[in-house]
Amino acid sequence: MQGELGLRERKKRERRQRIEAVAIDRFEANGFDATTIDDIAAAADIAPRTFFAYFPTKEDVVLADYADRLERTTNELARRPPAEPPWLALSTSFATVAADYEAERVQLIRRFAIMAVNPSVQARSLQLQAGWESAVADVLSRRSGAGADDVTPRLMAATALACMRSSISHWILTGHQEPLPDLVKASFDRLAGGLAAVPFTPTAG
Repeated sequence: MQGELGLRERKKRERRQRIEAVAIDRFEANGFDATTIDDIAAAADIAPRTFFAYFPTKEDVVLADYADRLERTTNELARRPPAEPPWLALSTSFATVAADYEAERVQLIRRFAIMAVNPSVQARSLQLQAGWESAVADVLSRRSGAGADDVTPRLMAATALACMRSSISHWILTGHQEPLPDLVKASFDRLAGGLAAVPFTPTAG
């Protein structure tokens, strides 16, 4: 019975990955808006209704890695030593997950390129990231025993996600010159030191 369940899950995962691969190819070739779910289904050799069994929307195909990233992030955070300061626990956890992004650089860049020129994908990304914020804040609250009226866990979660977003954007824009985990750690360290202390030099003109 377990073998049958394992086989079924593996086939579902393979089909999901096939739909993702086909969809990304079509989005790049024909444009996100011009590519229909019928197009994706035909190319993946599935019925259109099967597509919706795996993804609620077209946007979710581009962002298909979000659920796995969130699970990895919260698992890493939950495993950090209980006595470790929360900001250090966040920094270490996010840097660990950043190594996964680094290992999947090509796919990440393809997804970000599609998202960059499609407002509906950007909007869906922000919606999903709001869920990330709540999930990370919940782990921080459990670690610290913070009450429901304490804004600190949510503030720290939101700031950590901003660090991650900024680091990934910088990493892509600068041609991956620095390892992403190093950029993530540097972002966390800069915030820990306080942005108010960072000098600002206005440009001439």
